[in-house]
Formats: sequence, C-alpha cells, structure tokens
Amino acid sequence: MHLDVQDLRNFYYRQALGRSVQRVIRQEVLRIWPELSGQTVAGFGFAIPLLRPFLNKSRRVIALMPGPQGAMAWPTSQDNVSVLCEEARWPIETGHIDRLIVLHGLETSDDQNAVLSEAFRVLGPGGKALFIVPNRVGLWSRSDLTPMGFGRPYTSGQLETQLRIQGFLPEKSLTALYQPPTFKRRWQRFGAVIERFGRGMPFLAGGVLIVEASKRVHPISGSKIGKAAKQGLGVLEGLTSGKPKPVLRHGDFCQSPLIGDANLDHQFE
Repeated sequence: MHLDVQDLRNFYYRQALGRSVQRVIRQEVLRIWPELSGQTVAGFGFAIPLLRPFLNKSRRVIALMPGPQGAMAWPTSQDNVSVLCEEARWPIETGHIDRLIVLHGLETSDDQNAVLSEAFRVLGPGGKALFIVPNRVGLWSRSDLTPMGFGRPYTSGQLETQLRIQGFLPEKSLTALYQPPTFKRRWQRFGAVIERFGRGMPFLAGGVLIVEASKRVHPISGSKIGKAAKQGLGVLEGLTSGKPKPVLRHGDFCQSPLIGDANLDHQFE
C-alpha cells in the first residue's frame, strides 16, 4: 500500500532527518548519473527529491505519482511537471524515456510486476533506471518511523532477480543510509561522517538498496532481413555465374494484374 503524498512531503521537506535522507540518496544518484543533459528523465513514486538536479539541464523531467499515493504540484517555482497516474498505465509513449528513477514506487505497490512492466515499456533502447528500495538487512526497514519502514523490503538478489524476469539487465548495486533511523539530533549531527565511514565498509548494511538496470532488447531472430542477408541478393547472382540471370522480363511487367498497360504512364508521372 502506497504512503500518502502529504506524509512523504512532510518527511522529505519538513523534517531534518528526511532532508538528510534526501541529501544522501541524491548524492549517490549523481555519482551514478553525473550528467544527463539533453535527456528525458522521469521519476515514479515519490522521486521528486531526486529529480531536482536535472530540472534545468535535461530536455524534459516528468514526475509520475501513483493514484493511491496522490500527487502534489512540483516544482513550486517553475511549471508543474508532476502527473497523477495509474500504476499499470503511465501516460508516456513507449520508448520515450532515457533515464528513470523509482523511489517509494515499487516496494509499496500492490502489483510490482505491473510497475516494472511499465518501467520497461517507457524506456527507450539503451535506457537505464535506478530502483531505490528499503534494504531488507538494514536498520531502516525495521523501523516505521520513516517511509523506509513500509512496504516490501528487498535484498540485492531478490530485486535483481525480479528485474531480470521483467527484461532488465542489472548493472550496478550499492547501498546507502548508514546512519541510524532516529530523530535524535546527536546522531544527525554525525550523519555525514557515518555515511563516509559506511561507504568504506562493505560489510555494513545501508538502509536503502540502489540498483541500476538497463533495458535489455533481444535481437529479432528468424526475420526476413536476417534470412536475406544469409542467402544473398538474387539480383547479384548472375555476376558470379557465366550467364546473367534476368530478374524481371518486360512482358512480365506489362502483364502484371496490379499495374496494367493503361496505368503504366500514370505510375511514372
């Protein structure tokens, strides 16, 4: 079940812990995608805290918010780019997105396969997506004080397996949010130090799991083009034999049931 958009807004924009979470995850996103100039970027769920760095340089930014969650106008200082949509029907044409960020859109969904199917559909060839979900082995998924404590948490293996089933190719996996999920200020003061320490300790489990996956497009097998390439073009066969083989005779052309003598001049006007 999706969280309410007002609760998500209050956490990420009005609470010190939420602003810290926003900053930590955004830094990881920018490490993976430092430059997206001229590309179309979309977010699903409540991804707007991570979309802001791309507003001015990307070709277009779209914030998709599922109906059960609700939507809010964003950004407040520019034209609105947020859209209320169904989980299984995004108002985007197939193959029009270059980069996609999913935050609080997968783990809280009642139909996760439908969400992944739509994510795959809207991505263009070579498109990539970042799926950010609560880490099952981290502390944040065990506390309901933050949005990370709701929905279905994942391990890296569980998420990557589900992505492969839907046609994605996982390319990178990492964790973030090593600071404890507490509102106590003494912990928040050392949040940045804890994050740096956690990134250097691979055995520590971060609160969120971030997986980058690309759209895997299989080549079309058994197509007429592929067969023609293997067999060669019939019009060139005469070049290798002693006698050229005509492809089309004049009489055959004039007697064609589709193009008769009366229509011959008209076809070449």
